[in-house]
Amino acid sequence: MSAEHFNPGYYTERELKEFGFKSVGKHVMVAKNCTIVGLHNISLGDHVRIDGFTTIVAAGEGFLTLGSYIHIGGYCAILAGAGVEMLDFSGLSQGVKIYSKSDDYSGAFMTNPTVPAHLTGVEAGKVVIGRHAIVGSQSIIMPGVLLAEGTAVGANSLIMKTTDAWSIYFGSPAKRINSRQKNPLELEKQIITD
Repeated sequence: MSAEHFNPGYYTERELKEFGFKSVGKHVMVAKNCTIVGLHNISLGDHVRIDGFTTIVAAGEGFLTLGSYIHIGGYCAILAGAGVEMLDFSGLSQGVKIYSKSDDYSGAFMTNPTVPAHLTGVEAGKVVIGRHAIVGSQSIIMPGVLLAEGTAVGANSLIMKTTDAWSIYFGSPAKRINSRQKNPLELEKQIITD
């Protein structure tokens, strides 16, 4: 048995373009063991890598738009029923969950997708991950959240509200704990001019 038996690898750009994605940029890598639903609603920019066991659901009216220079770590779940957009240079560490829709847990409505929609109180809102934002492992982002440019989210955090630019958040629910340096804005110039 060789190492190839344990490494399913990544699809080639040619394969990805043939699968029916809305668009596929250059230098894109998607692990072969991902689960992706709604390919026609998914746009992938340049220099994108999506690692193994990630689940993306952008069916129906949902959509996922990825800018360029984006990494999505393994075991992430992006449930984009109301839309998710990740801007250039943003990234998700392993196990991050993004929800653009969520049931109402108050008891005022019924819950789960097997129940007729008019009996549920689903909260829906597009999630935007701003430029240079990074989300730590096992964090959860709820519907309607904008992670402003340069936001850093610590591991195991719950983001329920829009963040301030170039700030660090941590906790459940997450709170702003510090400012973040803006060095990535200068460093990105080295990539763009190359």
